[in-house]
Amino acid sequence: MSNNKINVILMHAFLVLMSFLSLFPFYWMLVSSTNSTNQINMGKFTFGDQLWVNLHNLTSQVDLLQVFWNTSKIAIISTVSTLAVCSIAGYAFEIYKSKNRDRVYVALLATMMIPFAALMIPLFTMFGKAGLLDTHLAVIMPTVAGAFIIFYFRQCTKTFPKELIDAARVEGVAEWKIFVYIYVPVMKASYAAAFVIVFMASWNSFLWPLIVLQSNDLKTINLVLSSFASAYSPDFGLIMVGTVISTLPSLIIFFAMQKQFVASMTGAVK
Repeated sequence: MSNNKINVILMHAFLVLMSFLSLFPFYWMLVSSTNSTNQINMGKFTFGDQLWVNLHNLTSQVDLLQVFWNTSKIAIISTVSTLAVCSIAGYAFEIYKSKNRDRVYVALLATMMIPFAALMIPLFTMFGKAGLLDTHLAVIMPTVAGAFIIFYFRQCTKTFPKELIDAARVEGVAEWKIFVYIYVPVMKASYAAAFVIVFMASWNSFLWPLIVLQSNDLKTINLVLSSFASAYSPDFGLIMVGTVISTLPSLIIFFAMQKQFVASMTGAVK
């Protein structure tokens, strides 16, 4: 057997192993959602018949529609706001030249090195003084201007054909119209990829909502599931069926925009 065939076999074996390791937690989550707590603790790895029991226990203890509404509201508003602000910023950093542009841009990127743990107390104090604690607005506002998404849009804008902007300016088109009617339609794949990134990050956010949200009717699905997990005798079947439900929106969004995500991320790093 030639070395090339051996390398191909080893590569495929490695990929199969990595695929198994990546998919196994999701498989275990699905299986556990159909089993009782005792069966999960015993290590049962096959599907059971407790799915509807676990689902009934979840819906009897949680207003699932309210929790989903809270999570969806925060995720959608955060995503739309972030895309609007960060795309404008990324576009401006690339298209408009100024003396201090790169200095400001480097300072912006430097903020990515600051851990969120160092910002929690100042943010909590600031929102407390503003009277915004225990509101969804307090969860949304810190996420709007993300340095990484600004960086992403600037990198994407580097591939944007500048001739379209020059031609529009010659025709006397206003700058805001160039952005809205020319840039946005051309960069729709970049917006789709950014939507996936920001939506999933917002949907799965936990630490900051845990800090600022105290009312039960305002909490997100991650906070509710966490409260069940921290109980003295957690019902793992209930937790797993809730986790499956909370995972579905992210999966749907990702698979619906998978092609745009891959195409845009490939173009952004050229």
